[in-house]
Amino acid sequence: MTQQRRITQGPPIDRFYSVIPAGGIGSRLWPLSRADAPKFLHDLTGSGQTLLRDTWDRLAPLSGEQRIMVVTGRAHRLAVERQLPDLADPNVVLESEPRDSTAAIGLAAAILERREPGVIIGSFAADHVIKNLPLFQSAVREAAAAAEAGYITTIGIRPTEPAVGFGYIHYGDRLEIDGAPSALAVDSFKEKPDLETAERYLANGSYLWNASMFISRADRLLEEIGRNKPQLHAGLLELAEAWDDPATRGPAVDRIWPGLEKIAIDYTVAEPAAAAGRLAVIPGYFDWDDVGDFASLAKLNSGGRKSDLAILGENARVLADSSSGIVVSQSGRVISLIGVKDIVVVDTPDALLVTTSENAQRVKSVVDALKITGSTDVL
Repeated sequence: MTQQRRITQGPPIDRFYSVIPAGGIGSRLWPLSRADAPKFLHDLTGSGQTLLRDTWDRLAPLSGEQRIMVVTGRAHRLAVERQLPDLADPNVVLESEPRDSTAAIGLAAAILERREPGVIIGSFAADHVIKNLPLFQSAVREAAAAAEAGYITTIGIRPTEPAVGFGYIHYGDRLEIDGAPSALAVDSFKEKPDLETAERYLANGSYLWNASMFISRADRLLEEIGRNKPQLHAGLLELAEAWDDPATRGPAVDRIWPGLEKIAIDYTVAEPAAAAGRLAVIPGYFDWDDVGDFASLAKLNSGGRKSDLAILGENARVLADSSSGIVVSQSGRVISLIGVKDIVVVDTPDALLVTTSENAQRVKSVVDALKITGSTDVL
């Protein structure tokens, strides 16, 4: 696979709407990320603004600020609106409780299709870090062209290492699509692999990281949900029909939303569409990270140098000697590290986490244990 020359300038994409699902607590980033302050509401890169605001800023040139929809929990509405003062009120979609990505993205698609038949939507997570924005925006423009041609389209990231924390996309032949010279057919999706399998994928050269970015005509996305989950599809259409009337929205949400199946869009749309030859992928050559755990956060903030110690937090008081890893400080305490490698220290006023980069993925098990023991005050 060779990198294509891409056009990066241009006006907003015709008939395009950006959708930002802003949900989840980022449990592998506990105790930094909490239910009332999830990952997307933090500045994890030192940019001076939250991941959500970064997401808005890179999507606005592609769709225009008035064509960005955010799907988030009711509890986060005020925080989201403070971060995004230009977010139009009709484009705030509130979930009464999390029902996973099919419900969130599918409802956005159903609402926008009713408002504007034939609309193309692009779904982009609120909590990812992306650099090389011209390359990102060019990939989205190609994906929109593939969506216009009838494909459900994703953007896969060219792997730079045998990562075990990401799913993979196995691609096949190049597709001949006007405006999308990089488009490839998707053969299959692969779950997060072990290291040996990830090394094989990297050596093979026909695998991309799955970044969970989906671009499609809204009606095509809904058709795919309908083929595979007809009851879920019917519930989403019924919600969308009631959505833009304040008198009918609340009762419809209370009646329908809790009964929607909780399932990821990878299983309801991406995998079956790939199996049927209806899924395309645009290779992404931009830097991307889903900041899935503290190991990736350490790497992100140390320029990829494992010998360095990344320090996050205003007024952090850290003394370090021959140490590497990451310290996130919110307590104001002095933290001293002597001769420790790849350490993770997250110090908040009510909880302390100490682990290593190698075990960073296991932090989620702490959150699960706290739920079981009823210690929800620190979640």
